Amino acid sequence: MMQQAADEPQVSYKRVLLKISGEALMGDQGYGLHPPTVARIAQEVKSVHDLGVEICMVIGGGNIFRGLAGSAQGMERTTADYMGMLATVMNALAMQSALEALDIHTRVISAIPMDQVCEPYIRRRAVRHLEKGRVVIFAAGTGNPYFTTDTAATLRANEMTCQAIFKGTKVDGVYDKDPKKHADAKRYDKVSYDEVLQKHLGVMDASAIALARDNNLPIIVFSLDEPGGFLGILAGRGTYTLVKG
Repeated sequence: MMQQAADEPQVSYKRVLLKISGEALMGDQGYGLHPPTVARIAQEVKSVHDLGVEICMVIGGGNIFRGLAGSAQGMERTTADYMGMLATVMNALAMQSALEALDIHTRVISAIPMDQVCEPYIRRRAVRHLEKGRVVIFAAGTGNPYFTTDTAATLRANEMTCQAIFKGTKVDGVYDKDPKKHADAKRYDKVSYDEVLQKHLGVMDASAIALARDNNLPIIVFSLDEPGGFLGILAGRGTYTLVKG
């Protein structure tokens, strides 16, 4: 037992929030959920959870419905945003199923009450779930239209007193331009909140970055496609960009 504990990597954070987009659950498909991809991400979460790290998650809904896109096609914006929130609940339930298949106790907590499928958002109850070692997935954004899941992630991370937000993306950090289109794109090892806003770096939307800045909450941007990336960064390895200060 003692030898096993000594061999385990030392993690730098005790409680974190993992933010991923709905598109991350699509795999190579153009729409919807790809169960093997959901299972792979759940395994990444399990590897960190097994080290005793308390994890909460926010998952976007863009793989099913994106409110802003619906609005752009003529749908009333508030209605479109609520539809997008419902899509995040579907993704949260899929991730809960994948995590519980790995014997990780998980709770989906929705900002829009729907008691038959998930719990309503009560901050103290959510904190208690984390303290008991359960993974908590926050669904339905903030429960309000005009706010993205990025803003919801930053809000919940602050409410849960998380030590950092881990933003899983398709690339291994924040670049000054799209690295898939520009071979000379430069990756930042560290960038400030104000630089993100001034240079429109696209880490998260402006309200999310401002909320993180006002509460001095670090954002770590890393590649969710790299196996072991989430665990590696928590153990002090891997490639990522730190947004802070």
